[in-house]
Formats: sequence, C-alpha cells, structure tokens
Amino acid sequence: VQLQASGGGLVQAGGSLTLSCVVSGGTFSRYAMGWFRQAPGKEREFAAAITWSGPSTYYADSVKGRFTISRDNAKNTVYLQMNSLKPEDTAVYYCAAGRLATRTKDYPYWGQGTLVTVSS
Repeated sequence: VQLQASGGGLVQAGGSLTLSCVVSGGTFSRYAMGWFRQAPGKEREFAAAITWSGPSTYYADSVKGRFTISRDNAKNTVYLQMNSLKPEDTAVYYCAAGRLATRTKDYPYWGQGTLVTVSS
C-alpha cells in the first residue's frame, strides 16, 4: 500500500489549506485513514481520523472546529481541510492507513509527509 500526500505550502495565519492523500496498491475502503503531524523537535501527533465508511470522524482537541477530514472511496483519496490556521499548526503532515486509532503504531502504512508552514 502506497500513500502520496500533497497540498502543503506556506500560508498566513487565519488562512486555509487542503491536504490530499491518494492511496494505491491496496483496498482503500478497508482502512481507516488518519492525519498526523510533526512539528520541528516534537513527536508525531494525531490530528484527525475517519472510519472506512466515512460517517465517523475524530479530531485532536487542538484542531477540532478548524480542521475537517473527509474521504472519497471512489478516488482512493482522503482530505484534510484546514481553516483558521495558526502558527502552531506548522508541521509536516502525514497521512496514514490502518485501524481507527490515535496512536501511530495502529497505522502500518504512511505517506511521505507534506510541509505546512503558517506565518504570523
């Protein structure tokens, strides 16, 4: 299973970005999907997750109300819509496929990461 994340970039505080992650080489609809992020000098942390069927979503408190995770099983793609971005959202964002969880070890498949930089 291969994951390819894209959509990162530089944005001003208060702005928006949408990340995408395309999954190939496996049955996309079998996996829960998650987005994690890792800021410089910090551990990778959970941001959002969505069940394989899409109706249930979960968010870290730090992004709740600002970020929205969604998936399109027909396109093998998961998205992370990020609004009202803050400088503390600056990180490399990773998509992952696995079982629904907030722990990195529950996701066996990972994308390469896409950098999001939020300027103040």
